[in-house]
Amino acid sequence: MTTAERPRLAVVGAGPAGLAGALAAAARGVQVTLVDAADQAGGQFYRQPAPDLGARRPQALHHRWRAYERLRDGLERHRAAGLITHLADHHVWCVEREPGSGGLSVHALRGPAQEQGVTVRADAVLLATGGYEGVLPFPGWTLPGVVTAGGAQAMLKGGLALPGRTAVVAGTGPLLLPVATGLAAAGVRVAALVESADPASVPPRARALAARPGKLAEGAGYAARLLRHGVRVLPRHTVVEAYGTDRLEAVTLAPLGRDGRIRPGGTRRIACDTLAVGHGMLPHTDLAGTLGCTLSGTDVRVDDEQRTDVPGVWAAGETTGVGGAALALAEGHIAGRSVAARLAGIAPDPRQWAVAARARARERAFFAALDAVYAPPAGWADAVPDDTVVCRCEEVTAGAVRTAAGPLGASDPRTVKLLTRAGMGWCQGRVCAPAVAALTGCPLVPGRRPFARPVPLGVLAAPPEPPPG
Repeated sequence: MTTAERPRLAVVGAGPAGLAGALAAAARGVQVTLVDAADQAGGQFYRQPAPDLGARRPQALHHRWRAYERLRDGLERHRAAGLITHLADHHVWCVEREPGSGGLSVHALRGPAQEQGVTVRADAVLLATGGYEGVLPFPGWTLPGVVTAGGAQAMLKGGLALPGRTAVVAGTGPLLLPVATGLAAAGVRVAALVESADPASVPPRARALAARPGKLAEGAGYAARLLRHGVRVLPRHTVVEAYGTDRLEAVTLAPLGRDGRIRPGGTRRIACDTLAVGHGMLPHTDLAGTLGCTLSGTDVRVDDEQRTDVPGVWAAGETTGVGGAALALAEGHIAGRSVAARLAGIAPDPRQWAVAARARARERAFFAALDAVYAPPAGWADAVPDDTVVCRCEEVTAGAVRTAAGPLGASDPRTVKLLTRAGMGWCQGRVCAPAVAALTGCPLVPGRRPFARPVPLGVLAAPPEPPPG
């Protein structure tokens, strides 16, 4: 079969799910174009230092390095064979159905300037766009020195840079453990790891958690490293305020009661120049929204083959529900095999399909239990003062949002947006949407936008260009 005769798959995102899907499809005769915004494959989980930095042991910043090496080697092998084209530093802003042909067009902006448009045409698309961190606002969270937990990790992995000399890692979720241990191992004094989750919520879910002993061992390893580096762990605590004149100087922590609400008294202040904070992950669903894929809550809804309800569109990884790299690999593998079966008529091996399906079910059950453990503090929105900025792009305060939802009668985030401009800025509500929803008492529903990112008018006016090569 010639290249022109092969079915074409465009994979958006080169993290674990995208790489697994691309390799599985290419191995079964599908012509794959892998489109990714980063300059190297791997996503956030396998983020690599820039080659110019000359890192001698990049594996020291990662676990599951062998899994990444297998993905990397497979990608290079299929690229050499002409089965995969990897378009790095390409930022996808829209996926649309081609009139008449039934195919799909993936529109991207090329290069750091993002001023040149590129269009990839395919018979099917796999959305592996990953997720992003949620941060709950509090007084001082906009100060320089306050970064997301994932942002601190990205600085360390991708730039071999330290965000500061003394850090507090705070919020909730399993990401805090590798961030705190990574910073400490790199020489940062981690003054405290502040976790709002209650350890008492673990025993009721012990059976589901114990089904993944490897994950428990991984967690125990993080705990041992925290102890070795002298990191103080404060469970059932939360950050209530950050202080500083020109940049962060200290944070105030408060204990949480059994009900998850801030307990009066017992606050403590810790001096630091960095606060790495995160409150869980949210899936990237912008492209799925432009295509009209049905969402289940905040996740893209898929069937057992990772197919969405839009013909020709598959989804895998965090975009279908946050669950970590192992789940993303399993879902990507299933999606790639399904694409090959549907487009190239190559039926999946039942045994291998069953192994991947069992891995997916196991990981989903484990992360469902984790989600129940790592819940944000109850009633956190009630504790946010009115003068706290909620939408950083448009400088909208919590008080303005409450006024829109109260006296002005707004009953949904879209109306709040129209009344206050919350969510109208550069990030289009990705950062502030959870806070706006909580402050108004509305469910968090991702908005549907025609474009997933800002696009120059010149790109919209110009005829589409084919990808390089």
